[in-house]
Amino acid sequence: MKKELIFLGPPACGKGTQTSMLAKHLGFPHVDTGSLLRAEISAQTENGKIAKAFIDKGHLVPVELVGAIIKNRLSKEDCKNGYILDGYPRSVEQADLLTKINDEIDQNNPSDFRAIYFDTDTEILISRIVNRRSCPKCGEIYNLKFKPPVNENKCDHCGCELTQRKDDNEETAKARFETYFNETSPLIEYYKNKGLLKTINAQGTIDEVWERLLSVIED
Repeated sequence: MKKELIFLGPPACGKGTQTSMLAKHLGFPHVDTGSLLRAEISAQTENGKIAKAFIDKGHLVPVELVGAIIKNRLSKEDCKNGYILDGYPRSVEQADLLTKINDEIDQNNPSDFRAIYFDTDTEILISRIVNRRSCPKCGEIYNLKFKPPVNENKCDHCGCELTQRKDDNEETAKARFETYFNETSPLIEYYKNKGLLKTINAQGTIDEVWERLLSVIED
């Protein structure tokens, strides 16, 4: 049966790490909507040109246009057995549109849709963000508390000095969480009411969270 998976959870909850691992484990495409939109713009497709016009004016890309781009991607052959959708939906309106997209693509073929919520304590997430460091050369990500480099502030792989993003501070982190809970958290109730929500405890090591994720994917 085709598996259609989306992930919900606030910044730094571990979605990105687990999504990448799961895509490899299942052999499904990892559809990152941000990258997808940038690719459309770079390729100068018709949808990409329209999207760029909105972005250049500082406007949000319309829901219908984002939906059309996502539908085109999910209709491709590599998604026939399943997909992992990252960064979408971000609102109840988008969730309704995604349901219509899946219905049109699947044409009543058996499918298993699950929204997986990464539940964790906000204070832990803030700690993850403010202690996050990355290598400017190879892109490896570290955390001074949870995944420190062997040598202080040096990348284990290439020895480069680690850097911290300017927005990885407590004040910005709290603002990001407030935005998330105001705009995106209603999706949790939306999918819960439809019986499509699976919740996992996202606290603990990567391996611990991975085992919990597999338990809700494969049941």
